[in-house]
Amino acid sequence: MVVIALLFCWTACAWASGQPIRLSLGEAVRMAAEKNLDVRAELYTPAQYQADINRNRAIYDPQLNIETHYSDFTNPVSGSYGSASNKGHSFVLDSSLSQLFWTGATATLGFNNSHTKTNQFSSLNNYWQSSLGVTLSQPLLKNMGRDATDLGISISRFSKYASMEHFRNLLLNTVSQARTEYFKLYGLQEVREVKRVSLALARRILDETRARVSAGVLPAMEILNAEYGVTTRERELIAAEKEVNDQVDVLRLLLQISGKGEIVISDTPRRAPYPLDQDQALRQAMGRPDIRELQRSLDISELQSRVFGNNIKPDLNLSLSGSLVGQGHSYGRDIGDLGSFDYPAWSIGLVFKYPLGNNAAENDYRKSRLKNAQTALQIRSLEESAKNEVLSFIRAIDSAFKQIEVADRGRAFAEERLRAFMRKNSVGLATTKDVLEVEHDLADAKNSQIAAAVAHDNAITRFLQATGQLLDQEGVRFVEGDADRLYLNIY
Repeated sequence: MVVIALLFCWTACAWASGQPIRLSLGEAVRMAAEKNLDVRAELYTPAQYQADINRNRAIYDPQLNIETHYSDFTNPVSGSYGSASNKGHSFVLDSSLSQLFWTGATATLGFNNSHTKTNQFSSLNNYWQSSLGVTLSQPLLKNMGRDATDLGISISRFSKYASMEHFRNLLLNTVSQARTEYFKLYGLQEVREVKRVSLALARRILDETRARVSAGVLPAMEILNAEYGVTTRERELIAAEKEVNDQVDVLRLLLQISGKGEIVISDTPRRAPYPLDQDQALRQAMGRPDIRELQRSLDISELQSRVFGNNIKPDLNLSLSGSLVGQGHSYGRDIGDLGSFDYPAWSIGLVFKYPLGNNAAENDYRKSRLKNAQTALQIRSLEESAKNEVLSFIRAIDSAFKQIEVADRGRAFAEERLRAFMRKNSVGLATTKDVLEVEHDLADAKNSQIAAAVAHDNAITRFLQATGQLLDQEGVRFVEGDADRLYLNIY
C-alpha cells in the first residue's frame, strides 16, 4: 500500500509539474469509468428513481388523523316551558388511524368523543358520547389487487431498472470511447515520430547534397530540391504536433486528468488474431444494455395495460363497519358504557359506480395496448440492428487484420526501395528529388501500418461494444448498490 501511495503521489506531482506521464490502457478505462463527468452525472438518475420508489411506498404509511373543535350556540325555541332560547356549547375530539392494504382495501380505526351541554330541561342537557369503531372499504372490481394499488411503486421500480440499463449503456459507450481515443493518441504520436524521422533524414540528405554540390558532383539545383523536402517535412511535423496536443486535450477531458503534461501511451494496439464465435456473439448482443432498457419500458407499458384493463370494469366497493357506543353524564360513565359492549352497531353495504359509455377507460386501455405493440416492434428493430452491427464488426476485424499484414509488407517494400534509391543516388543514377519522393512513400507506408493496427484494435472495441461484453472484458462493474449509496448519502 505504501508503494502504491508513493506511486500515486509521484504521478500527481508529475502532472502538476507538467512532466509527461505514461498512461496504460487499463488506467485509461478505469479513469473513464470513475471520473468521467457524464458518467458520474448519470448515476444520479437511478438514485432519484430510488427516491421515487420510497416516496410512492408512502401510500402504505399509516395515516393518523386527530380533529377537535369547540362551538358555542344560541338558538331560538318555541314553547311555554323553559328558556326562550336554547343556549349551550359542545366539544368534539375525534381520532382515527387508517391503513391501506395491497388488495386496495382501506381499514380505519376511529375513536370519537363529544360533550354537549345546553340550558334545556332535559335528561340530555349535559352528556358525553363516545364511539369506537372499525370501517373497511374494499374494491371488488375496479382498482382491486396489487397491480392497481402498487402502480406508482412498480412504475418507479421499473423506471429505476431502465435508468440503470441506460447508465450501463452510457458507461459502455464511454469505455469504448476511452479505448478509441487512447489508441487514436497512440496513432498520432507514432505518426509524429514518423514525421520526425522523415525530417531528420531529409536534413541529412540536404547536408550530403550540399557537400556533393560543393565537390562539383551534383548541380546546385539539387540543393533546392533538398531544401524543399526539408521545408515540407517541417510543415508536416508542425501539423502532427498540433494533432497530438489536440488529442491529449480530448483524452484529458474524457478522463478528467488535470495538469499540462503530455500523455505518453504505454500500450500498443492488438496485432494478433482475435478469436470470434459468431453464434455466441449474436446471443450476447441480445443482452445489451440498450435492449434491456427498452425491455424495461415494455414492462412498464404492460403493467399499465393490465391496470387500464382492470379500470374498464365497474367500480364496486364493499363497505363494512362495526362500532361500540357509549353515553353518560360523565366521561367515566360514557367510557363505561362503551366498554360494556351493550350498545354495538354494525353495517354492510355496496357502492356501485359505472360511467355510461366508459369511453375514457376504454381508450386508455386501447392506447396502452398500442404502445405495447409499438415498443415490442422497437425492441425487435433494435435487436435486428444489434445483429447487423455484430456481423459488420466481425467482418471489420477480419478485414483490419488482413490490412495489418498488407501494411507490414508495404513498409518492408518501401524500406528496401528507399535503400535502393539511396544507392542509386550515391552513384548519380537518381536525383535528390527521387530519393525524397521515395522516402515520402516510406513515411506513408509507416503511417498505413500504424493506421492498420489502430483500426484493428478499434474494430475489436466496437465488436465488444456491439455485443455488450466490453465492460466485462475490461473488468468494469456496476451494481444497483452504487446508486443506492448515492441516494443514502444525500442529506
